[in-house]
Amino acid sequence: MDVKRRRTLIWGGLVLVLAAGLGYALRPQPVPVDLAVAERGRLTVTIDEEGETRVRDVYTLDAPLAGHLQRIDAEAGDPVEANVTELARIAPAPPDFLDVRSEAEQRSVIAVAEAAHDLARAERERTEADLTFAASELERARRLRRAGNIAQRGLDDAEHLHRVARAALASTRAALAMREHELAKARSRLLSRVEIASASEACECLPVTAPVSGVVLRVLRESAGVIPAGTPLLEVGDPTALEIIVDLLSEDAVRIAPGQRARIVGWGGPALEALVRRIEPLGRTRVSALGIEEQRVDVRLDLTGPPAGWARLGHGYRVDVQVILFDETVLKLPLGALFRPDDGAGNDVVGNDAADKDTAEDTRVAPENGWAVFVVEDGEVHQRRVTVGERSSLEVEIREGLTPGERVVLYPSDRLGDGVRVTAR
Repeated sequence: MDVKRRRTLIWGGLVLVLAAGLGYALRPQPVPVDLAVAERGRLTVTIDEEGETRVRDVYTLDAPLAGHLQRIDAEAGDPVEANVTELARIAPAPPDFLDVRSEAEQRSVIAVAEAAHDLARAERERTEADLTFAASELERARRLRRAGNIAQRGLDDAEHLHRVARAALASTRAALAMREHELAKARSRLLSRVEIASASEACECLPVTAPVSGVVLRVLRESAGVIPAGTPLLEVGDPTALEIIVDLLSEDAVRIAPGQRARIVGWGGPALEALVRRIEPLGRTRVSALGIEEQRVDVRLDLTGPPAGWARLGHGYRVDVQVILFDETVLKLPLGALFRPDDGAGNDVVGNDAADKDTAEDTRVAPENGWAVFVVEDGEVHQRRVTVGERSSLEVEIREGLTPGERVVLYPSDRLGDGVRVTAR
């Protein structure tokens, strides 16, 4: 064999080996995937939101009148008995301080009252003199009448003058008494606080008692001081009559009804059972942390378990509320196994579009068709349409298209299609 032919054989052999190696390296490889199994199990669909515990009936004690409030010794948590436990005492308020001008004005009022008193006393003395003179004239007229020296008319005139003088004396005496009281009133407005305190004996205080039995929830005004009427002092309520308040989006609130079951979790103890008691008819606008305006509705729930299970809960505690919309045993799959099938125009919507956009973010919508999964059979995947039902944020009900025990691809990628070989990752 000559050198040229030998060289050709050697290089030809090397090319064949290289081609075989490239063919082996580029042969179709099974796509590694995550798998899930369709199985029957409990599917629970809930509306989750933060809530707050509240005493159902909170009573705010207000000051019934203006006065000086004595320091409140009651503290939050103290037990109270209706119409028995005294929570606050209100004493008469001390008078205001008089400045120089007010004091001078009041002294002038006193001087006027003293002058009026002196005038009334002089009028009384004058009417007393008139009455004395009228009495002596009446006695003289009676003697003359008995002697027959005057006519009956003279006696009648004397009696009339006597009665007029007596009435005038009674009027001046009453006027003098009135002026004395006015003078005392004017002088009392100059009494100092020290004189008033020394003249006072026992405290004429008004007690404020608890309206219901329960505990003190909050002390709104603790320190002593002068307060106007209507000042809030304390809040009282019965801690055994708790309710849960949760504000839901209006589109969530219309999906629930009174009597619907709920769970209370995330409060520091085991899950508690509750029932929806009332859905408020009035919504309100609230701006979320992202600056989005939302319509919120208050929903009230009652705890149904034994009180010993939630005895540690108090007024204003934070809890997590799960209102149960659906809770049954069904055939289910993880949400990540669903995808949108080919729409007929060659637009395959695979990947995790179903889980990322239409399902995981909005579990309130549950279309009954338009979904598919990749079923694994003999190491190959085959696209199959399914009908879905209820779904939560993690799982979905499969009504048609699958049987229990079948394996499907979880989070399918765009590398998959009918007949593609896969291997479990």
